[in-house]
Amino acid sequence: MIYFYSLLTVTGFFIALQINKRLRSILLNTFVLTVLMIIGVLLLMNIPYENYMAGNAPLNNLLGVSVVALALPLYEQLRQIAAFWKSILFVTTLASIVAMFTGAGFALWLGANPDIVATVISKSVTTPIAMAISGNLGGVPALAAVGVVVAGIQGSMVGYVILRKLRLTSSEGIGLAVGATSHAIGTAALMEQDAKASIYSSIALVLCGIISSILAPLVFKLIYMVA
Repeated sequence: MIYFYSLLTVTGFFIALQINKRLRSILLNTFVLTVLMIIGVLLLMNIPYENYMAGNAPLNNLLGVSVVALALPLYEQLRQIAAFWKSILFVTTLASIVAMFTGAGFALWLGANPDIVATVISKSVTTPIAMAISGNLGGVPALAAVGVVVAGIQGSMVGYVILRKLRLTSSEGIGLAVGATSHAIGTAALMEQDAKASIYSSIALVLCGIISSILAPLVFKLIYMVA
């Protein structure tokens, strides 16, 4: 069954890719279509989500590898990054701090327990990093992964549209904004809209992942000190 679930995921993605080539829809991008199709199949065949996740292990195990592979865009833009590294580092650091404080702060304000606060604090970084951060802070890694996916889907559907409506025309700015808030899912969707922006989005998601990993314990403590 392991190969069946992996094949289901790959097949769903391939079909979604073909559909998106025709629709050219920002809202129904490739990732969103894939998720909708897989949910439909699981409901139709009455397959528990836990079984699907366990059976999809070969693909799930590639998440960590995919984060390492993101070093390639960093290398490709190394010269530009070196020229503007202070601005890029400032933006990604500020975005990481705001994302953690808003997520954890709202959870605490709504009466969430410490384990839930620790879970949502990493909602804006890529899945394997978010799960590691959540686990280290005493959160629920599986739930953290869900939060990451929700944030990513939202950003992939409306992030680019909102930024364009705000008259932001800089590919670098758009990329950093999307990558800092919607990580790999937003970056993948951005590739279909603006190739240069997707490179900077990759840079942002890598840097935000590193910065969040370092600062998350401190932010977690500060939130409870202030509260």
